[in-house]
Amino acid sequence: MPGYRHSILTSESFAAALDRSNPLARFRRRFYTPPGTIYLDGNSLGLLSRPAERSLARVLEEWRTMGVRGWIEGPRPWFYEAEETGAAAAPLVGARTHELVFTGTTTVNIHALVATFYERRGRRTRILADALDFPTDIYALRSQIALKGGDPEADLVLVPSRDGRTIEEEDIIERMTPEVALVFLPSVLFRSGQLLDMERLTREAHLREIPIGFDCSHSAGAVPHRLNRWGVDFAVFCGYKYLNGGPGCSAFLYLHENRFDRKPVLAGWFGNKKTSQFDLRLDFDPTPAAGGWQISSPGILGSATMPGSLTVLREAGIDRIRRESVRMTSYLIDLVKAVLEAPPYGFRIGTPLDPRRRGGHVALEHPREALRINEALKARGVVPDFRPPNVIRLAPIPLYNTYRQIRGVVFRLKDIVDSGEFRAFSRRRKAVS
Repeated sequence: MPGYRHSILTSESFAAALDRSNPLARFRRRFYTPPGTIYLDGNSLGLLSRPAERSLARVLEEWRTMGVRGWIEGPRPWFYEAEETGAAAAPLVGARTHELVFTGTTTVNIHALVATFYERRGRRTRILADALDFPTDIYALRSQIALKGGDPEADLVLVPSRDGRTIEEEDIIERMTPEVALVFLPSVLFRSGQLLDMERLTREAHLREIPIGFDCSHSAGAVPHRLNRWGVDFAVFCGYKYLNGGPGCSAFLYLHENRFDRKPVLAGWFGNKKTSQFDLRLDFDPTPAAGGWQISSPGILGSATMPGSLTVLREAGIDRIRRESVRMTSYLIDLVKAVLEAPPYGFRIGTPLDPRRRGGHVALEHPREALRINEALKARGVVPDFRPPNVIRLAPIPLYNTYRQIRGVVFRLKDIVDSGEFRAFSRRRKAVS
């Protein structure tokens, strides 16, 4: 009987049946997939959708035909684009419309919010983060500590991992001591794909009167959030992963409405109230909402794809996206365990097996040859990515990937090891992996 179940799981007909039952399969035709590829890197850069393409074309046409008048007179005036796009994305993360604005970049938004919320008071001098966080977050936190006159080595507390892959919420909570002035964490760990319990961590931080923020770049658009209901003080996330906004597009900044009484420490003219912005007074009068944390004029061309992309995500529905994402990652994990765990393959799943504890990608580990296997996989038309020291990240996206593709990738990996073809590739990592 176990062998019978194994043969069903690994069969192409089973993958085809899963594809037929995917309620989001119809969205696949709305996306452009690079020719000849199986694209499993949507957790790094999402694919272009046709609505996003049309949205960009609209803005180019407005610029061509209207020039500067596009700021106010266009059908969708650029002057209000950041607020309107934030409002459109708000349901995806459980925010109120005035709590989210489409502005800046992820790291700039981290600086803007941490500069505001990190207040050194008495013995409260430390920022609590985690040892597996994405480096840009740590760079920003260390910079903010130094700017406030602290010691980045002493005042940045990094919660260690017990296994090198995940962080236990209990370990974070234990380190929410009276010396901590701010907690800043990722929603999903970028290597392993572990999803942290944001609601619990927010509750525990507030019980200790500590403000808490999250970098949701690896979860927004893949996992439903309830930022307002949970009471998360602030959050940031990029627009180019699961939100499919394009390379380097603008990011999102979230601020809970209970924190609107704060004044931005990093002020800029686009954070001024719209009604008085062009009075051009030297006294800053910030918008009493997330929009007050804007700094510079928005990059309209770099933002133009997002309204179109959001129409696809809203139509699909974040809850349905999450359900199918869990189904896809579970299928991928089951296939790996059935086909690739035993010798001579030696692959291991580095992502939590409990779907409640994982985001939208699966970390596939290999003890010795992950980099070269990743390169061999790319040579076979698969687009994953590699994260040192030994992780191949695979992100099946319900809006444009299929179960047959997932199965195909697993059996390509088997062939790569069986044939030894990975040995033809260099052990030296490329600049971008």
